[in-house]
Amino acid sequence: MINNDIICAISTPQGNGAIAVIRLSGSGAIELCNKLFQSPKTDKKLIDQPANTIHFGVLKEGDKIIDEVVISLFKNPHSYTGEDIVEISCHGSEYIQQQILQLFIKNGARFAKPGEFTMRAFLNGKMDLSQAEAVADLIASASAASHKVAIQQMRGGFSSEIAILRGQLLHFISLLELELDFSEEDVEFADRKQLHNLLHNISMLIERLLNSFKLGNVIKNGIPVAIVGQTNVGKSTLLNRILNEEKAIVSEIAGTTRDVIEDVINIEGVSFRFIDTAGIRDTTDTIETIGIERTFDRIDKASIVLFLIDANDNEKDISTAIKKVKDRIGKSDKKLIALLNKIDQLDKTKEKAIDNILSKNLEKPDTQLKISAKTGENVEQLISELLSVVNLNALNQNEVIITNIRHYEALQRASESLQRAIDGLNTGITGDFLAQDIRETLHYLGEITGEITTDEVLGNIFKNFCIGK
Repeated sequence: MINNDIICAISTPQGNGAIAVIRLSGSGAIELCNKLFQSPKTDKKLIDQPANTIHFGVLKEGDKIIDEVVISLFKNPHSYTGEDIVEISCHGSEYIQQQILQLFIKNGARFAKPGEFTMRAFLNGKMDLSQAEAVADLIASASAASHKVAIQQMRGGFSSEIAILRGQLLHFISLLELELDFSEEDVEFADRKQLHNLLHNISMLIERLLNSFKLGNVIKNGIPVAIVGQTNVGKSTLLNRILNEEKAIVSEIAGTTRDVIEDVINIEGVSFRFIDTAGIRDTTDTIETIGIERTFDRIDKASIVLFLIDANDNEKDISTAIKKVKDRIGKSDKKLIALLNKIDQLDKTKEKAIDNILSKNLEKPDTQLKISAKTGENVEQLISELLSVVNLNALNQNEVIITNIRHYEALQRASESLQRAIDGLNTGITGDFLAQDIRETLHYLGEITGEITTDEVLGNIFKNFCIGK
């Protein structure tokens, strides 16, 4: 797949700006720029300049000056792609960007495909596949937590874990293969007890990596938080309070919110996706019924459910509504936080009655808080409770965290083949079957870093990259 023809693309976002960056990579990229570049008052040639240098001049098409530019030179193999790279900083006019791009294409370059610069970096051994995928995650990171995970993976944190696992397995599989060469002499080069301990330890490590995916997925995509409850309990007011803006319409008329309203807020480096839903009640209104159905759909998709209760509501209605929510949550691992709202209007007798209702319906992992969405009382306590749901200890301790579904699926398959090898050891299967299970494990671990891959896999990964990266 390695192709050293010259590719070019605009690497900065579309639109007018102070500057834009156009990138070229491939064999002859510096020579191509040299033909079109002119240094003012000197005869400086780009092809004669050392690597990692910057040069001011103009780009010309014949006698016509396209723009004044600054050109940065990077020579193979010490560049991002492992090839010669030229980066041109020009003025940010969209017209100028397109003129420069067309100038290079007319003179032998071609337009880069999505992610082609990074794919060349992978093919030329500058990074493995998991690091290449982390580049896209880094560009897309929208919080401190997602940025930290992407940086760790891009710098090889995950890759080094996989390399250690593969190295240990390769040692033992070579001994097993040696046994097959001497099968007639009935000898064992691979100590079965040591192999069992190794497979067990690797299995435990893979299990830890698999378990980290839940946190990794939350960090990467944000935590969905559904705000649910009966009509007019203050769901929209709470959303506006948390977001600190008038995102949702607030009215005393029951059933104001008929559709789902979503917004994302970053709290201490973690993205929370709050979803304001239609109030739960029996209704004959067709549109409101659809909204209520969407409410239950959002409960299914949420990691945290905020069940809001109006301190003035009928106790029977409160019991019915929370039962509906609890039934929908079922035995899932969603976090339910019951919020008794409008505590500024609450009398002690009513408070005790609602406490009794909640104690009958809430289970050990559930949480109960008393707030006022209107005044903001105890909302900070709610924020702290939301953060406590996200166990960031692994992130803070720089543990490897899985965020990519492709990695997760490969680890799952590696875990299954590893378990077959462990079971085989326990039942005394022959070395050839044992070696086959370990080879499968090595195959799936190799898929993660790209030591084993296909054109189709690479195409699926890099098609989602932005052009110019």
